[in-house]
Amino acid sequence: MEHVQGRMFRDITLPEVSPVERSALYVAMIETLARLHSFSLHSLGLQGYGGGPGYCRRQVTTWKKQYDASAHLDIPAMNQLAEWLMNNLPAGDNEENLIHGDFRIDNIIFHPREARVLAVLDWELSTTGHPLADLAYTAAFYFWPNTIKQLGQGGTLSFRDTIGIPSLEELISVYCRCRGMSTDLPNLNFFLALSYFKIAGICQGVYARYLLGNSSAENSYEFAEMVKPLAETGLLLSERTSFTSDAQPSGTGELFQQTKKGQEVLRKVKQFMKQHVFPAEKEVVEYYARDENSLDRWKKPSVIEKLKEMAKAEGLWNLFLPAISGLSQVDYALIAEETGKCFFAPEIFNCHAPDTGNMEVLHLYGSEEQKKQWLEPLLQGKISSCFCMSEPDVASSDATNMECSIQRDGDSYVVSGKKWWSSGAGNTNCKVAIVMAKNKNLSASRYRQHSMIIVPLDIPGLKLVRPLSVFGYLDQPHGGHFEIHFNEVRVPASNLILGEGRGFEIAQGRLGPGRIHHCMRAIGTAECALQIMCERAAQRVTFGKKLYHHEVVAHWIAESRIAIEQARLLTLKAANSIDTKGSAQARKEIAMIKVVAPRAVLKVVDYAIQVCGGAGVSQDFPLARMFAFIRTLRIADGPDEVHLSAIAKLELRDQAKQLTSKM
Repeated sequence: MEHVQGRMFRDITLPEVSPVERSALYVAMIETLARLHSFSLHSLGLQGYGGGPGYCRRQVTTWKKQYDASAHLDIPAMNQLAEWLMNNLPAGDNEENLIHGDFRIDNIIFHPREARVLAVLDWELSTTGHPLADLAYTAAFYFWPNTIKQLGQGGTLSFRDTIGIPSLEELISVYCRCRGMSTDLPNLNFFLALSYFKIAGICQGVYARYLLGNSSAENSYEFAEMVKPLAETGLLLSERTSFTSDAQPSGTGELFQQTKKGQEVLRKVKQFMKQHVFPAEKEVVEYYARDENSLDRWKKPSVIEKLKEMAKAEGLWNLFLPAISGLSQVDYALIAEETGKCFFAPEIFNCHAPDTGNMEVLHLYGSEEQKKQWLEPLLQGKISSCFCMSEPDVASSDATNMECSIQRDGDSYVVSGKKWWSSGAGNTNCKVAIVMAKNKNLSASRYRQHSMIIVPLDIPGLKLVRPLSVFGYLDQPHGGHFEIHFNEVRVPASNLILGEGRGFEIAQGRLGPGRIHHCMRAIGTAECALQIMCERAAQRVTFGKKLYHHEVVAHWIAESRIAIEQARLLTLKAANSIDTKGSAQARKEIAMIKVVAPRAVLKVVDYAIQVCGGAGVSQDFPLARMFAFIRTLRIADGPDEVHLSAIAKLELRDQAKQLTSKM
């Protein structure tokens, strides 16, 4: 036995971590259980360990004897449950897998920073038997009675309502995928009922020791009140044949459920957009058209700040960050779609790029000093930021080509090089950049040579060289996209984020949720384009009939609806994967949406332009601006071709795993 440095969680709702990490920790736990059950007893040298065949009968008999020996009064439900279990033993009852016997998240040591299991504790009840016994015991808390407290803890259990904890179906799916088996689990009702019989027996034993005066737990007297409701829950579970979630899907994400809070926030966002944002759209468009070539073109109209204060007052602020908003990625994805229907709406809710990505970086990886100096004012909306990664002199689709350098010099780092497409740098309140640069002195692998550092924009040696146009648009509402030069820019060493060589690690953590946001906002844009297309097709007449009566236009409308629905479902699946597995395990889904969503939306916008004719490419409609923005998404955050290569690599890996497991 050896000392393991890591994290343990005594509260199974994991209140100290974010919803995303909470999901990842639960998935890591269930993957570990699946691996444990996949071990060969022979390869472990455990032949003869346990009692051999007949595990289920032994379990019922053992816990019945222990309960009878400690019972202080007659509880009919316990006797009925014991009788049902003995009369409904699984056919065969000859499984012999390694069983932990007390597998739950508070018996696990996790990595100090990662959602990775380092050790499993408390093997006193381990034996050989049926693996569903462990799985059911781990899942028992999904059915915990609301009337009693969590076993061994003081507070009322709010397990099922905790954002980020995967559903039972999701955990079963992960378990079965890891073991290469069907999700149809016969006798699951038996093993859940057995788990509650076992837990009730343990509670009775704790109370019996309390009566004898030799129980160490201060709240031992409370355990007597738990036995009856636990046994009754076991009886209820014994009668169930289906274990799908009680909650019914609702709203836009039928296959990927929103939480109750997510539904309520989405309703409020829709109402706020309808009452305040959409009515202000004409004023904002006219403001930027009027000042397009003036010195004030980077300033924002006063109505923007007014709307931001109103949104903040209604609690519709920083909705993108789960640790603050309490929303899941699925919740926020549907909100992002709504804000994508108006080009300045994300900023109203402080949910606009690149600030969202930079705030996620500082929240996840920043030091306490960095959070206080930069994250807090960003969260408050007092300042904005930009992100500097792409470079003009190299092919930035391969980020290892980066030439901008970072060198340690005493208590400082010196940054030198050129960056471009630094979005938002033109904002008058843009005060800081997060810069990714290469430390040429590092001899590590090519993905461990880059670092990220915080650089104030008013620092000597930093120069905003020029704004870059996108199909002729300077994109003033977004703060433009700038080329920035760093000439021996000296930054305090304390501004380095996470550590030297951690740049790619940070980038991957930053880009996962951000790509969900981009894609769902793009889908909101597609909905607007489709609405314009349908309105125009119903208004205009050519060759004696309305445009929508022409079959080609009708087909464009139909294909647009199909493309939108397909892109939305895939993006919601990716969001759900981040919620349940974490960004690292959702890489393939994230890469897929980054290809699918911009292509789908671009097709819809192009159809709308075609239906509108010359008006579609003029300033009278927003379609030209939509086209310019969406087309850039096929390059931004990596071109389609890079993502396609990544998808192929991940798919080949997954197929190889399946082939190996079959062999």
